[in-house]
Amino acid sequence: MYRKYFGLGEAPFSIAPDPRYLYMSERHQEALAHLLYGISGDGGFVLLTGEVGAGKTTICRCLLEQIPPNCDIAYIFNPKLTVEELLSTICTEFGVAYPAGRTTVKTFVDNINAYLLDAHARGRQAVLIIDEAQSLSVDVLEQMRLLTNLETNQRKLLQIILVGQPELAEMLARPELRQLAQRIVARYHLGPLAKSEVAAYVRHRLEIAGAQQPLFPTSLTGRLFSLSQGVPRLINVLCDRALLGAYLQGRERVDRTTLTQAAREVFFQPVSRRRRLLDFFSIRTNPSQVTAAAPPVHHPASLHKQSAPQPHSVNSAGGADLAKLAVTAPSAASSSPLTDDAAWLAAHPRVRSKTVAYAALFRAWGAAYRKAATGSQAAQLGLRCHAARGGLDELRDLNRPAILRLRDRKGREFYATLTALDDNTATFDVGVSSQSITTRTLATQWTSDYTMLWRLPPSVRENIWPGERGPAVQWLHRQLALAQGTAEVTADDQVFDDVMVSQVKTFQRAHGLIPNGDIGMQTLMRLTSLTDPTAPSLIRTQVKD
Repeated sequence: MYRKYFGLGEAPFSIAPDPRYLYMSERHQEALAHLLYGISGDGGFVLLTGEVGAGKTTICRCLLEQIPPNCDIAYIFNPKLTVEELLSTICTEFGVAYPAGRTTVKTFVDNINAYLLDAHARGRQAVLIIDEAQSLSVDVLEQMRLLTNLETNQRKLLQIILVGQPELAEMLARPELRQLAQRIVARYHLGPLAKSEVAAYVRHRLEIAGAQQPLFPTSLTGRLFSLSQGVPRLINVLCDRALLGAYLQGRERVDRTTLTQAAREVFFQPVSRRRRLLDFFSIRTNPSQVTAAAPPVHHPASLHKQSAPQPHSVNSAGGADLAKLAVTAPSAASSSPLTDDAAWLAAHPRVRSKTVAYAALFRAWGAAYRKAATGSQAAQLGLRCHAARGGLDELRDLNRPAILRLRDRKGREFYATLTALDDNTATFDVGVSSQSITTRTLATQWTSDYTMLWRLPPSVRENIWPGERGPAVQWLHRQLALAQGTAEVTADDQVFDDVMVSQVKTFQRAHGLIPNGDIGMQTLMRLTSLTDPTAPSLIRTQVKD
């Protein structure tokens, strides 16, 4: 919400592992150097550990952009698998075929070994990267060691890079894993940023996002370091929330008070439960003006010319709670301003809000809701149910109505169905009544939890693998062409080849997904949002500047 206000082209403090935003501190340079050494070495294990949020995964994404052309990479980022499942995943990543119906460990290992020998003969180098490797079991780690047994007189044929939290190093120190530990040729622990690096880190990310003026004074560096302890992910979350606070106050930059309140919100300190963000920033919205525009857009070139920002008007009657979305028995197709929360409580018990929300969600898809049969009913309609946590940009990207879990200013939870969203206004359906609030108000009371329905064409499965042909691949080809705005090249026997994998990665980057080329649920949901004329859309109109 604050990007236009501060003249930013992108969200500067997203926690997605985008290599463009990687700030190469001395520690990060050394970590990347260790990984590059491991790839160019003669085989064995390379170990990278670091605390949660230190930037390990971002380092891996940066590494993938510097892979030598003779390397084949298998990247596994969800390794909580059995031995058979992990070996199967390795085969899939390397494109190793194995006989259908034969999923024994021996079958997988034999085919992987044959692939490694063939790759070596062709001058190729195989590298396996396992992220979140602290989730690997001892049995799986031992199997990984056995995979490195295949070697020539000069080098091992498989290089394995293990990336994980500090518990991984502790696990590898166990006596039963000493043989694996002895094969680690390089190891590095990625620590947090130093206090002197925090200001440069924040400035780097803002510059990449297009900032033309300092939004965080250098005087805040010490406070930001003490709150985050130099952990990049915590810095991102704190700065993101602080920019939201400055936007809500109409300020040109973040001050110490705003940063302190952002920390209370991020770390869920007790004061944030007594005094919500909306109260702290003294924002009050007149219920009859809930669709008022957001603060004016400040263009970077003119920020320094503006006078001190004027505070938002305060209504003595108090703020407009999101809980007021729930109204008494509505009239058909009615639309009204937010009403008093007590009216909702008097007409419908708050415990019924989820049922009312599901009814509105199914109605958006043209179906009546049957309570206690959500999953089966969705399946009967050819729909899938997806529950996750995210932000408004993610909802706009998916472009489907969604049930949001909300809290009023007293901390009481309830549910409502979001059916329309533009730059400044969110519209909810409660029963058959439409209620609108500003996105600023929504941001202070949404828990980030959402549930939505989505649909795949009958010919498409939830996974499409490289090398496949058929109707699902034809559909994927059409959707990618549509996303790229290019003329579709028809082919009678389209194959999911390397070119299409590259197109998938480009699409994933554009939508903030991990660019691994895999066609999973998140990628499919965004692809289906491009074309489905009978599906309800969240974005009905686009607000133009």
